[in-house]
Amino acid sequence: MPLDGKVALRLNKGRRALKHGGYSAISLLPGESSAEFEKLHEQLVVDLAPNGVLMEETVATIAHCLWRRGNLRIFRVAESVRRRVCELRAAMLPRLDHVSPNSDDISEFEKAFLEKWGVAENQAREELGDQYALIELGEAATIDGLLKELEVLERLDAMIDRSLKRLLFLKGLKSLDSS
Repeated sequence: MPLDGKVALRLNKGRRALKHGGYSAISLLPGESSAEFEKLHEQLVVDLAPNGVLMEETVATIAHCLWRRGNLRIFRVAESVRRRVCELRAAMLPRLDHVSPNSDDISEFEKAFLEKWGVAENQAREELGDQYALIELGEAATIDGLLKELEVLERLDAMIDRSLKRLLFLKGLKSLDSS
């Protein structure tokens, strides 16, 4: 079914946000399909026919929440990727057993550390491929990161809802005055 101009414009805004926004736990994470997300968002726009910025933002929020619910497995993948990178780093890094805090060996340790760290990182990138990007996201690619972000979104939504209720109340009062 062809999309009308307004729907296409809203979808293009969403695509730009996906391409240019930073990663967050609620949006697309590395390894997830932006085409599949766009398809879901487009279906919701067609089904719900938002009209105006607030409705468009609400539909986008619904799309992100539905997407995240359907793709929670990415957090399990991210956890296994983090575990593997930690294993590789631990296997490559030199031990501190032989170095005392006052020793001149510290600079040698630092050199060895940086060299081994680079080797471990290169091996992790090679072994994990595109999934390595999950490591670079840090907390955003964890369930705790998702929960924290959802808490913030919930608070923002509550503030928006209160403001909308106030606005509708004031508009109602104003319409009574004009009667």
